[in-house]
Amino acid sequence: MKLTVLLTLLACLHIKASVYSQQVSLSVKNASLEKVIKEIRKQTGYAFFYDAEYLQKAKPVSVNLNRASVEEALAKTFVGQQFTWEVVDKTILIKSVEVVNRKETDIVQQAFTIRGKVSDANGNVLSGSTVNVKGTNKRALTDAKGEYRIVVTDKEGILIFSYLGFESQEIAISNREVVNVILKRGTLDLEETVVVAYGTVSKKDLTGSVGTVNVEEMAKAPVTTFTQALAGRVAGLQVSTGEGQPGMMQDIVIRGPGSLSQDPSPLYVIDGFPMEDFDPATLNTNDIESISVLKDASAAALYGSRAANGVIVVETVKGKSGKPVFAFNTTQGFSNVRKKIDLMDAYEFVSYQMDINPTTATARYLRDGKQLEDYKNIRGMNWQDAIFQRSPMQMYDFSIRGGNLYTQYAVSGSLFENEGIILNTGASRRQGRISLNHTFSDRLKSGLILNYAQNSNYGAQSSIASTGASSVGNSVFYTVFGYRPVYGTENLDDLDEDMESTDPDVDDQPSASDLNSLRVNPVKNALNIHNTSLTRAVTVNAFASYKITDDLTLKVSGNVRDNLRENEAFYNTNTARGKDIPQNNNGVQGSVSYSTVSSWVNENTLAYSRRINRNHRIDALLGVSAGAGKVKAYGTSVINIPNEELGISGLDEGTPYSNTATSGNYAMASAFGRFNYNYRSKYLLTGTFRADGSSKFPTANKWGYFPSGAFAWNIDREKFFKAIGFMSNAKLRTSWGLTGNNRVSHFGYLPSLSFLLASGYSFNNSEPTKGAIPSTTGLGNDQLKWETVEQLDLGLDLGFFKKRVELEVDLYRRTTHDMLLYADLPYATGYTRVYQNIGTLRNDGLEFALHTKNMVRKDFRWESSFNISFNKNKVIALTRDQTEMETTNRTHFFWTDAFNISRVGEPAGLFWGYEWIGNYQYADFDEVTPGVYQLKDGVSDNGGDRSVIEPGDIRYKDQNGDGKITADDKTVIGRGLPKHFGGFNNTFSYKGIDLSVFFQWSYGNDIYNANRLIFEGNGVSLYSLNQFASYVDRWTPDNQDSKNYRIGGGGPTGFHSSRVIEDGSYLRLKTVALSYSLPQQWIKRAGMSRLAISVSGQNLVTWTNYSGFDPEVAVRNSVLTPGLDYSAYPHSRTFVLGLKAQF
Repeated sequence: MKLTVLLTLLACLHIKASVYSQQVSLSVKNASLEKVIKEIRKQTGYAFFYDAEYLQKAKPVSVNLNRASVEEALAKTFVGQQFTWEVVDKTILIKSVEVVNRKETDIVQQAFTIRGKVSDANGNVLSGSTVNVKGTNKRALTDAKGEYRIVVTDKEGILIFSYLGFESQEIAISNREVVNVILKRGTLDLEETVVVAYGTVSKKDLTGSVGTVNVEEMAKAPVTTFTQALAGRVAGLQVSTGEGQPGMMQDIVIRGPGSLSQDPSPLYVIDGFPMEDFDPATLNTNDIESISVLKDASAAALYGSRAANGVIVVETVKGKSGKPVFAFNTTQGFSNVRKKIDLMDAYEFVSYQMDINPTTATARYLRDGKQLEDYKNIRGMNWQDAIFQRSPMQMYDFSIRGGNLYTQYAVSGSLFENEGIILNTGASRRQGRISLNHTFSDRLKSGLILNYAQNSNYGAQSSIASTGASSVGNSVFYTVFGYRPVYGTENLDDLDEDMESTDPDVDDQPSASDLNSLRVNPVKNALNIHNTSLTRAVTVNAFASYKITDDLTLKVSGNVRDNLRENEAFYNTNTARGKDIPQNNNGVQGSVSYSTVSSWVNENTLAYSRRINRNHRIDALLGVSAGAGKVKAYGTSVINIPNEELGISGLDEGTPYSNTATSGNYAMASAFGRFNYNYRSKYLLTGTFRADGSSKFPTANKWGYFPSGAFAWNIDREKFFKAIGFMSNAKLRTSWGLTGNNRVSHFGYLPSLSFLLASGYSFNNSEPTKGAIPSTTGLGNDQLKWETVEQLDLGLDLGFFKKRVELEVDLYRRTTHDMLLYADLPYATGYTRVYQNIGTLRNDGLEFALHTKNMVRKDFRWESSFNISFNKNKVIALTRDQTEMETTNRTHFFWTDAFNISRVGEPAGLFWGYEWIGNYQYADFDEVTPGVYQLKDGVSDNGGDRSVIEPGDIRYKDQNGDGKITADDKTVIGRGLPKHFGGFNNTFSYKGIDLSVFFQWSYGNDIYNANRLIFEGNGVSLYSLNQFASYVDRWTPDNQDSKNYRIGGGGPTGFHSSRVIEDGSYLRLKTVALSYSLPQQWIKRAGMSRLAISVSGQNLVTWTNYSGFDPEVAVRNSVLTPGLDYSAYPHSRTFVLGLKAQF
């Protein structure tokens, strides 16, 4: 309802923009010429250019017009006037003829029309460029062909040409009638103006730490969402995609994690509106105009309670004056897997089975006279070849932009389809966007943005992104890794729908161990899983601004969002979950769920800007905002569905397993303000304050207050700086401030209830009466309050050699106070723990960002950008009297112990376990009888019974020297957070050819490769599973130097150790993009203003020591449990061809 009302109001507000007529009806008597002109402009939408001073001398106008044409109306209006007029497109130029009496001659000063064309160095026209007559208020805009016309009265005057992203030029007219100009691509407009909270600011006047993204470079990466392309682009911004499945969201952290229990992701602000829980997939990358990353508290504090983790501000493309410009972009490409894991081949697998149990292996694999050596000539089936595919990707994008001086519009749409590199996985997006801005007068403006996106993801589950226990068969890659390579065919083309869904060599055996190690055909499993997610999102933004005075502007804006998400899952008998075996009590199963999020926001600001003489400038902003939202979620899961042919439609025939139905409301009210003082752009002072009141907190702590202050000194404005010839600019910045984190559950301070269905009690053999019994499942805390982040920042901006070299350095400290953690409670309360504000976390960091113009020639340009970020994360305090906090992160039902720990004085999320020191050797034993060994005294055990430990078994370090391995011997065995990360980009331009080469890296982080627990030594003792090829080199009496333990020598199941900790550092050739813009003379005849073809690649080469699919992995997506690889979907290598056309 709110959305309908808003759209109706906005349609009424903008109806004037769409009903301009080409006819004029007007009746006036003795009216001023200026009044008549304004009325004609109002009725037709035509723009007028004239000198107001001359109109003061105009004669009164009396005219009666009825549906007259524009030309007729102008002709009758200017009868008897000392003016002439000319219509150029939708602009009317009024020319004045001034008669000056001199002694003997009347000299007539005539206005002249100058025309020309504006283009770039490659010959591409720059439509929408601004042409100003220096010293006057006259201006014109170039049309779709880059052409302009402007009226001047002085043929010796100067024209100023400007265009966003290019250096402005002043050109003398020199008595010419045609003035063409070629603008040089530069950094002036893009870099000098930075989008910040509630406005923009000149970069030289910026006091906070704000990173800007080169959107043009970012858009060259063939990615599904713009957040994917942010990795390595901004200092302090860490972007990781834990898995490579299409549609997977990125984990983004700015200046280190700011909380141990709450979401560490930043706040997104899209076209001025804060978007909590924003999905980047709903925004088309080609619709983005600029991206700013607000890193310090001064820059972000105006967003108060939601800005603790930093802010990403995105401005989208708006309409512009000029003839309509139509653009069409398309990319076509494919992706493939970058790396495959080496698995045992047929011979190695059968040899492995023979070593485990010769009797069983002979019966299975050496029947019908077949010998072990025969398998050397059998290539066998590598199931990775069957499960991976070359996946197509296609994107179509169109836009049209145009308007006049009063109304500008932009309409765009996109279609994206991307199959995954694993069978039966992929993602798609359909998106549309409308932007409309209208100027009613010099004082009143308004705007509207409507965005619709439909995102669909589908695919089998590759990883198990849950901290709970899971079985092997529930993830795709465990079926791939574990299924035997000995198959009836070696040709992938022979794999058809009649293939066996399970392994007959195992499934026909009744032993418990074989049944537990059920092996499902990975191809059958993947193709038969139905797992989809569909999201529909509608966002509407609108604003109206009124300039009360020349210095004071009121802006009223609103935002409405509606999101719907649908999830479906179905597992038939050809899948691991739905397999029809006695051990599967759930049988064929499925689930559906729906969730909706609706919200609205209203913001009202009053902005004041005043320059006091030439030395002082004051800018102030006051604002209030209010918003509310509602969340609903409901769903059901069903087991033992009798008719699997019906698929998801047969859920009603199954047995209900679980049902969910939840809803919640939330609201927030805010007041905020900002004050800026500028003294000659030399000394800059910024102060902000925001107060937020949220329904998520109890009455006593409902309001949070977030101040900030910043000071900057432009040293280059000092007189002494001129003596430093090689430096072009220098600025010192410092800031302090508080921001908050409100990402807690709705009404989380209240006790929570659940209802248990009682079985009832029967009297006199009657039917039991059942009922719901309420039970308190969580204890509330009426003292709950905001997590608060205090940040101190010191920055230095330097420029050298006329800004050919620019360096930004930032040193910061971010301290999270009142961190939300679970605190233990006395047993007498009946509860084990409760949320409290009792922890402290600190991030100290150093950032460098370097930009260089290495070579700038007439036809050639080479620029480089480099950034590197160091962040030291440290836990300062946990709950009362607590020095460490373990985090359980299960990978399999056998591995239940915690293997992550956060300790006071150390980084969060460290890997926690036993230090692996190799294998036991014969020298560690006494041979009691031939072939029977007993550990020597003084040699510690490995956590198991000393009497069963044998040579070749795994061995751990006895940290406390007590001769046995217990939980007291656990220690830190790795860190999941990097020591530093960054990016390095080079761009080359030669005439119409552009080349971009971008590298990204991460250094100093470890990865817990949980895949090796099962497939490099079979730590779950499911011996029919295939293994990694690395386990061919295992300990045997003849191979005692191997690092891999003997078969069956893994020790107690469930121990986390440094054996599977690997270096996760990497250097990646992230993006290479090559494009060619065809010369103008080639495409003019086709009516085009630009035509470019391109080829690009993503994730091309990765240098790393990590043995898994990809070092950029984190299937748990948590600060407390980083760097876990557990059957993760690998990142793909992508190649695309692109075409961009503009008309």
